[in-house]
Amino acid sequence: MEFIVQPEQSGERIDKYVTESLSDDTVSRTQVQEWIKKGAVMVNNVTVKANYKLTSGETVSIRVPEPEDAAIVPEAIPLDVVYEDADVIVINKPRGMVVHPAPGHSSGTVVNALMHHCQDLSGINGMLRPGIVHRIDKDTSGLLMAAKNDLAHLSLAEQLKEHSVTRKYIALVHGNLHHDRGTIDAPIGRDEKDRKMYTVTDRNSKHAVTHFVVLERLNDYSIVELQLETGRTHQIRVHMKYIGHPLAGDPVYGRSKTVALQGQALHAAVIGFIHPRSGEYLEFEAPIPADMEHVLNSLRLR
Repeated sequence: MEFIVQPEQSGERIDKYVTESLSDDTVSRTQVQEWIKKGAVMVNNVTVKANYKLTSGETVSIRVPEPEDAAIVPEAIPLDVVYEDADVIVINKPRGMVVHPAPGHSSGTVVNALMHHCQDLSGINGMLRPGIVHRIDKDTSGLLMAAKNDLAHLSLAEQLKEHSVTRKYIALVHGNLHHDRGTIDAPIGRDEKDRKMYTVTDRNSKHAVTHFVVLERLNDYSIVELQLETGRTHQIRVHMKYIGHPLAGDPVYGRSKTVALQGQALHAAVIGFIHPRSGEYLEFEAPIPADMEHVLNSLRLR
């Protein structure tokens, strides 16, 4: 990977810059410092120390080292398989399940389950994320597609890049939106005060677009359908907070008043894509999980 240092980033330490530039929020600053020590991070093709101060226009290149121990143990974890063939598998992920192994989550993930179920996943994303083309947050339930070979992976990844994959979510948000439908077009980047969080910002951000339709209004809450045009980390959660209607139950971007859910009330309800081999458009839908449906019904009875 290569990045060009922008004028507003001049004077920033290289370890901080690299940590905030990577889109994978599981990479810590300590890990980046280890990469720097091993010479995996260079500035203008020259190795530097972790406290090196950057200058506008410099080129930062990163060669992420292969994990020394990347063995994933297949686990016989039940999967709710919505669709499967020789190229693609679509599952309905439960709330609370992590998609791929990361620090603190080396087992019990979707990847561990897929390794046991499929035994033939694409290797483009490396040994830690076989088959994984996109992710949804741990506490978001719903549909997730994975590739069973490299041909399928490349096709699905390109469709995601071109924003041609249909991804619709159902969410419970605080308050009543002023409009029945609309579009949130606001760039998203890391929060400078807390690198684990994201926010709407013009600094080191990426283009992000979310479309919404209000499905039902429930006193102080609204049920909305959200369609992603782009797929930034925490995009829906950040965008809904930005317009003053954060997701109910969201422990990071939500309000103190919450609902009886372990995490945000967000469900990936619909996913559609062109099949990598046949060229046929496929679309799948998963019902709202029981815990979220219970919350919605409780609000309807108020």
